[in-house]
Amino acid sequence: MKKYASGKVREVYDLEDGRMVIVTTDRISAFDVILPTMITDKGKVLNSLANFWFDYTKDICKNHMISSDLKDMPAEFQKPEYEGRTILVKKLKMVPYEVIVRGYMFGSMYEAYKKGEPFLGHSFDKEYKQAEKLDEPIVTPSTKAQEGHDINVTLEYMKNDLGEELGTKIEKTALAIYKKCYEHAYKNGIIIADTKFEFGLDENGELVLGDEVLTPDSSRFWDLSKYEAGGSPASYDKQFVRDWLKDNNLAGDPNIKEIPAEVVAKTSAIYKECQTKICHK
Repeated sequence: MKKYASGKVREVYDLEDGRMVIVTTDRISAFDVILPTMITDKGKVLNSLANFWFDYTKDICKNHMISSDLKDMPAEFQKPEYEGRTILVKKLKMVPYEVIVRGYMFGSMYEAYKKGEPFLGHSFDKEYKQAEKLDEPIVTPSTKAQEGHDINVTLEYMKNDLGEELGTKIEKTALAIYKKCYEHAYKNGIIIADTKFEFGLDENGELVLGDEVLTPDSSRFWDLSKYEAGGSPASYDKQFVRDWLKDNNLAGDPNIKEIPAEVVAKTSAIYKECQTKICHK
């Protein structure tokens, strides 16, 4: 077994038999800096949400999950600190794109729209307010950079690169997953404004959903009870930490020493509230 990757939040171990172990830590990053203070139980919340969605969407697309039971994993992981944050997965040949589904006029798309510019091949005929729901969700991929920032590309670019058949299958699958999960979350008081998916191919060349899915770290979740188009809605994610960093002129500062306990507690509570709402069937 060897450590395959150490990301901003996850540790990935290759069992070298076609399986991998992924451990979701309590680390948090903001403005491209991994912060020095852990967010209590954040890893367990992210893991629980992703596992819920993997099960919820398995009728649409196979996923990489094998087990979340520590008994099924190597002895090194059969310890209390790994409980609730560790999964055993199938190793895939990953597609080199993040597949972003956007359901609302927000972020960089809204910035382009305000200037009257198309956004990654998409043009909009009607007038939209900031954070207004689109008539139909759209897919905007980005390349997965080994270093530096990912680069947003058009859907046509991805299809030309991967081939029309695979590119179209990814587009349709991503939209189907988003729509099904959107309805579940909305019913439970959360708007999934946008999200990113990662797919891979198994040994038979079949499309498989991998990485994480529909967590506050990979998605923009808004509180339905506070939602109003025309501004920036209240979100279930690390925005509270980001705001604290900005307010204290620490955004992007790699030398930050710690996050105050009250900011940690509030952020942890936001993540847990999101989990409670979504995982309630």
